[in-house]
Amino acid sequence: MDEQQFKQRTKAIALRVIKLIGALPRGRAEDVLARQLMRSATSIGANYRAACRGRSAADMIARLSVVEEEADEAIYWIELLTESDYVPAKKVEPLRNEIHEIVSMTVASIKTLRSRAIQNPKSKI
Repeated sequence: MDEQQFKQRTKAIALRVIKLIGALPRGRAEDVLARQLMRSATSIGANYRAACRGRSAADMIARLSVVEEEADEAIYWIELLTESDYVPAKKVEPLRNEIHEIVSMTVASIKTLRSRAIQNPKSKI
């Protein structure tokens, strides 16, 4: 998968989450969960775009680590929404799986960048 496709996938996740949140019932607990999910899910794509503009391998690794953290956090908020019966698990399972794939690909990218840095002893990371 190339950079552009990854950007499109992370943006699609954000848009799916925006629609999901729009369909949630309104209440104090729902609003808190929705806000947290919105923040973490939209941050995935934003931080990936920042990683693509990284000035060094170390900068890219740091930003990709944020992508990994935010994606994992988004999964957590989705789990809370399903386990508290605000959203049926089957409804959000494809979204959850897509975010899991993003986490896996991000972790693989971080490992690749780190191994390249180890192979190049003159690297600054």
